[in-house]
Amino acid sequence: MEFRHLRYFLVLADELHYGRAAQLLAITQPPLSLNIQQLEASLGARLFDRDSKGVRLTPAGLAFRSEAQALLARAQEARALAREVEAGVVGRLRVGFVGSVLYRGLPQWLDAYQARRPRIDVTLVELNSQEQIDALLHDQLELGFIHTRRVPTQLTTEFVRADPFLCCVPAADELAKRRKVSLGQLSDRPFVLFSRTASPDYYARIIDMCAAQGFFPRVRHEVRHWLSVVSLVAQGMGVSVVPAPLQRAGLAGVAFRPLSETTAPSEVHAAWKAQPEHAPRREFIDTVLRAR
Repeated sequence: MEFRHLRYFLVLADELHYGRAAQLLAITQPPLSLNIQQLEASLGARLFDRDSKGVRLTPAGLAFRSEAQALLARAQEARALAREVEAGVVGRLRVGFVGSVLYRGLPQWLDAYQARRPRIDVTLVELNSQEQIDALLHDQLELGFIHTRRVPTQLTTEFVRADPFLCCVPAADELAKRRKVSLGQLSDRPFVLFSRTASPDYYARIIDMCAAQGFFPRVRHEVRHWLSVVSLVAQGMGVSVVPAPLQRAGLAGVAFRPLSETTAPSEVHAAWKAQPEHAPRREFIDTVLRAR
């Protein structure tokens, strides 16, 4: 049974006349009769009675008519859905992000994207950079926002934005009263840092920044989320160097001050698997880049 058979059957069931049905289908009567015979053979049931009084649906034909209509309607829906998915109008998009991206524009990017594509189901997953890279490679994410551009060759990256690093100290610390803070002034303080295993690039960058000022930080605590870094500093458990957008988190008990030294910025990159193509992902990336 083919969809062509269903279409021919339904037109004949409406017209109950082979000549008129063939004309509507833009074919001749012999092919119409042949297709109806093929359909009846595949079903193992007679769908029409034809005699001198005309053409009539059999009880089997009457029962099959509503099912044939539903099958064709479902096929049309499936065809339309496939086209919409191909065009990026319908589908899903799994987006990974490092915590600081919440303060670098992610909510605004998502609002702008969903206003254009309300039928795309977007799922956000907070993961560190390495976890996102692994998830992208195993097709568990379509897109990630990470802190490094150093990724396996299977992935593509696009620079999103850069922000300066700030000194992060407890609000009661004497350094909180200063307009700027030198990294060297942190040399005798315990540090709270983003975990080396969670983000090797970030950990190494901050260590290198301190080393350039003549000291290696005494890392007392390593955590897996930037908000945890700021929270521990607020509790007086150390100092840190964090991306500037973290000051928008609004946590009490902590102060952020610009660094006296010029340092490399904190970068965010979009990362994704180049193949296969994914229309919702491409449009989300374009939304982010327009907002830069």
